[in-house]
Amino acid sequence: MESFFKLQERGTNLQTELLAGLTTFLTMAYIIFVNPGILSDAGVPFAGAATATALGAALMCLCMGLIANRPLALASGMGLNAVLTYSVIGFQQSNVPWQVGMAVIFLDGVIMFILVMTGFRELVFEAIPTDLKRAIGVGIGLFITTIGLNEGGFIAPNHATLISLGDFSQKYVWVSLIGLFAILTFMALGIKGDILWGILVAAIASVLLGLTKVPSSLVATPSFTTFFAPFQMVGKPGQQSMAITQILTPTLLVAVFAILLTDFFDTIGTTVAVGEQAGFVGPDGKVPGLRRILGVDGAAAAVGGLFGASSITTYIESASGVAEGGRTGIVPIVVAGFFALSIFFAPIIQMVGGGFNVGTTAHFAEFAGAGFKIPNGLYNVYPVTAGALIIVGFLMMRLVREIPWTNFEEAFPAFLTIVGIPLTYNISYGIGFGFISYVLIKLLHRKASQVHWLMYVVSAAFLVAFLETAIVGLFGK
Repeated sequence: MESFFKLQERGTNLQTELLAGLTTFLTMAYIIFVNPGILSDAGVPFAGAATATALGAALMCLCMGLIANRPLALASGMGLNAVLTYSVIGFQQSNVPWQVGMAVIFLDGVIMFILVMTGFRELVFEAIPTDLKRAIGVGIGLFITTIGLNEGGFIAPNHATLISLGDFSQKYVWVSLIGLFAILTFMALGIKGDILWGILVAAIASVLLGLTKVPSSLVATPSFTTFFAPFQMVGKPGQQSMAITQILTPTLLVAVFAILLTDFFDTIGTTVAVGEQAGFVGPDGKVPGLRRILGVDGAAAAVGGLFGASSITTYIESASGVAEGGRTGIVPIVVAGFFALSIFFAPIIQMVGGGFNVGTTAHFAEFAGAGFKIPNGLYNVYPVTAGALIIVGFLMMRLVREIPWTNFEEAFPAFLTIVGIPLTYNISYGIGFGFISYVLIKLLHRKASQVHWLMYVVSAAFLVAFLETAIVGLFGK
């Protein structure tokens, strides 16, 4: 074990890795319940999506641990599942079956894997300026904090100001506060496993306050109805064809490109952010074994589409395990074990990772009337793990001191990246803002030669992605 995982070399031990794995799993266990809930809005069978979510995450976490030996866990990506449900499938349910949507995800993963194997994705990573990489880590830290504040009920949507103070009379906010202050207390006392213990304290508080009930049944029956969705036959009787053959339309091909771009840079951003925290990003910004990490992630996207779980991607919640001292592939292997168990014991996991829906049609009527599109039922809170996310976001903010704020050419693109990630609620969009502004500023200062040619290519790709709606309007479906 020592020779394979290099525990001593990375300054860790088996106990720390096991604890970090459990912590990581608890902070991302919500996906087992949230992902099927979102996908079911597009007609995906809930039970099948739940099994696919857990099994897909277990398989790819195991691959990350054994192939890349890094403390990075994977599961169906939040955000991408909503895009798939409400943009690719949801708004066109009459002519885009959910199996075709999964075929879009499958193709995205296949292309991603090819880009990794050809070395292109790794080249792009190395072409990103060091200060932009640091900014990505800081932006993701703010993003995680925003997620934690939202999931804890500390902040809430507001049609006039976008965000406002949450309702502190609600019990789920009390649970979030208890969890947050428990972690702070354990950190102050120097207790090992402070984040994990804080999560467990919040879980107990949730039970005592009546928010979480001890499940009456411990076992859930797996369902495999969504598996191999891209190769299922769909369509009207007599006109059926394989789902993957139905994606050759301008709208769906643009969707493949948009999802590909998001997947591409979400993982790069997550790897940089978690890698900086874990200490495996070098002074030059390079990550040893990067191709193995990106290769597993690319294959994961394809597996997600194949299983019917939406795109599986590297999770920024991995930072919670790193904060507990996780440094090796044992962390995702532990996460894989818990995901595998959750296929059968999902009711128990829901006590910790499960959320509470606080959004209704009436609740969002005024907000939606102001022009904002929020699918009904998407506003959920996850108070048990909210405090952990806030703390992890804080720990990731330390990179901000490394950015040269007196150098406008470097600092302004970094600034746009940092604020763009949380304010757009999308890692890739924030990265796109930073890339485009970096290239533009260098051109205006007549320093075009200082910009790697791939930065021009990628910035142009982001421009196309941002103009996706206009492009679809010009060329039609």
